[in-house]
Amino acid sequence: MTRKSLYFDVQKCVGCYACAVACMDQNDTDLLGGDLMFRSVMHVENMEAGEVRIAHVSTACMHCDNAECLDACPSRALRRDPESGAVIVRRELCIGCHACAMACPFGIPRFGGDGTMQKCDGCYARTRFGYAPACADICPTGALSYLDINEAMAAKQARFGASLV
Repeated sequence: MTRKSLYFDVQKCVGCYACAVACMDQNDTDLLGGDLMFRSVMHVENMEAGEVRIAHVSTACMHCDNAECLDACPSRALRRDPESGAVIVRRELCIGCHACAMACPFGIPRFGGDGTMQKCDGCYARTRFGYAPACADICPTGALSYLDINEAMAAKQARFGASLV
């Protein structure tokens, strides 16, 4: 299996929230803005050539190569899927200690009503059968795409140069 990755192009994002809604639908989380949003869209204002520019940024768990949440979890409820590279939570092992949340520099882990950690799993239920994650599948502008890891790196290099890869 070729390893794939989500690729985000900020220049294509229009801030429509389709990705966040698709994620909530896929994961059966609260569509009315509950605390269990695994994907969110931020709006960033920037002054450019004397004009205010607004960029939209879709964010979720980045399934970091050196995921600090994995090392912080005392019950080993978090694991890395060997095929996809996604950081997956096994809720039945979670003791609700919040160590993963304290370790994550991006504030990704969320805790449900039962006290266990929940987070983006890279749409494991979809990707293991060859489908794109719900957020990328629905994105109307192609701002989120699900690419072979080498294609994603090439796109990143083309956009930002070799120094940022």
